[in-house]
Amino acid sequence: MEETASRRGRFGGLKESILLALDVLRRNPLRSFLTVLGIVIGVTTFIVIGAVIQGLNANVLGNVSVLGSNTIICYRFSFATLGRRPAEELQRKELKAEWADGLALLPHVKAAAPEARIQNFEIGVGSSSVRRGNYRAKSVILQGNTPSIMTITNLEMERGRFFNQTDEEHRSSVAVLGHTTAKKLFPNNEDPVGQEILVEGKVFTAVGVLQEQKQALGTGDNPNDNIVIVPFTTMRKLHPEYKDFVLFVQADDTNTMPIVIDEVREYLRRMRRLPSDKEDDFAIMTTDTFLDLWNQISSGIFVVMLAVGSVALLVGGIGVMNIMLVSVTERTREIGVRKAIGARRLNILTQFLLEAVTLAALGGVIGVLLGGMIVLAIRLAFSSFPAAVSPTLVILGVSVAGSIGVFFGVYPAWKAARLNPVEALRYE
Repeated sequence: MEETASRRGRFGGLKESILLALDVLRRNPLRSFLTVLGIVIGVTTFIVIGAVIQGLNANVLGNVSVLGSNTIICYRFSFATLGRRPAEELQRKELKAEWADGLALLPHVKAAAPEARIQNFEIGVGSSSVRRGNYRAKSVILQGNTPSIMTITNLEMERGRFFNQTDEEHRSSVAVLGHTTAKKLFPNNEDPVGQEILVEGKVFTAVGVLQEQKQALGTGDNPNDNIVIVPFTTMRKLHPEYKDFVLFVQADDTNTMPIVIDEVREYLRRMRRLPSDKEDDFAIMTTDTFLDLWNQISSGIFVVMLAVGSVALLVGGIGVMNIMLVSVTERTREIGVRKAIGARRLNILTQFLLEAVTLAALGGVIGVLLGGMIVLAIRLAFSSFPAAVSPTLVILGVSVAGSIGVFFGVYPAWKAARLNPVEALRYE
């Protein structure tokens, strides 16, 4: 019974201290708000950038998943690099499309396919024009693939079919349209399947439409949806001058990926006739390659977020300490009276420390709410961007703000607790 009463007494004292702290803040609302403005800005920055990174992570993972976890990409240089490429890489010879047949025969390889893709790689859009009557799609990516590309990647059809081996063997003039291309050429919800279109002035029959693809970065139409895919043999007939091929390889299982990567590397080195003491003059990429690149980018964004948020939180913490020191000076007589009627140092220390924590935590709550509103505005403006404020971000934001209150509120609270009651009562 005595222990229960003691707990109730402690709880009641804590509740009274919190209510007293809120009353002090209520009496000086403008001063309190200006004090925590830095904390509000810091927590808002943390919430917004954290939500944006989470949204980008979801988009990147969705975009990379199209490749499949057991897909290997071979090209003359790596796609997953930051900055300018060395001149040595740009001078590498192209991979040959015929090597895909040899790669397909390697152990543990389920399928292999070459790809020809005509686009402006610097800005990520196509350079071809596609027409249907008065309708025209500009900056279309023209891509040539074999039918096996559908098993290697996770592309899905929205309607119609992908071209088959017969189309490939006969160099048929058939095409699969991307989601955006189909909307531009058939704006009135017409079915594109079976309709004729002009691809670079040549007549093609649309046999299918791809589902809309997720976009890793950016908003608006995905450039990869503004695409026309034709049989690889047809592509070579259209552009015999094109030699810059990408080779796709699919392992039979994710567990055999390391073995397949070694086999692919050895095969390409043989085809390149590279001596054992010379490094690879080609790049082998997997989904992990692109995820590692994104982790580097997102880490950089996080560091910037941490730097900006930390400066704002530091300013807010200094503001909290300053206002608490002013509060101690203003309430010196009050402290003296409380000590004279029996308040202990711990009571005074707890009271002022709770005021500092409450002030900082209130700034954290305002920052979370403001950050949530900004993220909501981003979602409304860009509906395809999955930014969201997770409970983890909310807890971290408020916790960090509260910790700032503890750190910067200890000294003013200690100073208040150490006041001599006699001198405090004499203070004017």
